[in-house]
Amino acid sequence: MLRRTLAALVGLAFALPLLWALSSSLRGTGNLGNSLIPADPTLANYLALLTGGFGRAIANSLLVALATVLIGLAISAAAAFGLSALSFKGQGVLFGVVVLSFLIPFDAIAIPLATLFRDWNLQNTYAGLILPGLGHGLAIFLLRQFFLAIPAELVEAARIDGLGWFGVFARLYLPLSRPALVSAGLTLFIFQWQAYVWPLLIGTDTAHQLGPIALANMRGQFTIDYGQLFAGSVVLTVIPLAIILRFQRQFTQSIATTGLK
Repeated sequence: MLRRTLAALVGLAFALPLLWALSSSLRGTGNLGNSLIPADPTLANYLALLTGGFGRAIANSLLVALATVLIGLAISAAAAFGLSALSFKGQGVLFGVVVLSFLIPFDAIAIPLATLFRDWNLQNTYAGLILPGLGHGLAIFLLRQFFLAIPAELVEAARIDGLGWFGVFARLYLPLSRPALVSAGLTLFIFQWQAYVWPLLIGTDTAHQLGPIALANMRGQFTIDYGQLFAGSVVLTVIPLAIILRFQRQFTQSIATTGLK
């Protein structure tokens, strides 16, 4: 009973900032209040977001994140398959480079990479926003570790039955690795959804602006509409939260089984 009470208190402490933001987003302009329950709740702040540029920014964020997940999963799964099922010279070194790639903060290389993208005329394009998130080292690492747990006997049996390596990958590895694919997909989605520095450098016009940038731009030079600011924060938080809650079982299963072999 004591453990459950402590767990509930800890969970409430983590939920309080989100509850406060939700409560503040339902208040009128200039009325932040001192309680979690607003006296006269209103959806005016959310309606104002939909009629402004923030709705377009959220649609851009969803487009960029979903494209990154679909294309990035194909690239990451193929790379993980090559690093786990195939044997070639320099395999260990290449895997070390993959591990090193996600240990280096992306923001450390964002500015020189943005210079290259401008030279390639990729500024203010969806391709420029999507490309850096496709080959994510952590997604490759998670998939590779899961692929290593697939019994070699299954691969040998498939090869004896006449399947090529692409058939082994598409008809054996991918169907058996759905939890790992979900986990890698969530990694790619969160990486793109919460990105700030890269969209700030590449998506400078309003047509290609992403959600975090649009939220930051709500702060005026002299005035701040806290109601809309909190409403935008809630939208940016609820969307990935809903996706994580939907796939939390597969994510937990993937993490639990990663590294068994």
